[in-house]
Amino acid sequence: MESNQSVEFHPDALAELERAEAWYDAQRPGLGESFVYEITTSISRIRETPKTWPEYKHGTRRFLVHRFPFAVIYSQRSSCLLVVAVMHLRRRPGYWHSRLG
Repeated sequence: MESNQSVEFHPDALAELERAEAWYDAQRPGLGESFVYEITTSISRIRETPKTWPEYKHGTRRFLVHRFPFAVIYSQRSSCLLVVAVMHLRRRPGYWHSRLG
């Protein structure tokens, strides 16, 4: 059963998504679009069953993205699912903690 919760992006998470899309497009035209598709698919799966994916850090959960070395870090709020980070798995772990405010 799909959750009716809306999904919101922390502004920095949205910027990460946009930067990664641009980087992948620079590597190969169309690859950025594939990346965004995988993120969108990931978020759809998260919305369907938000408690399925493992608890991560500081009250968040982590969804590992298919095909790309990224994870969607999210927090379930009373009014929405908040995407805290679109995190590259091989860079600066924990940089996003301050976004939980």
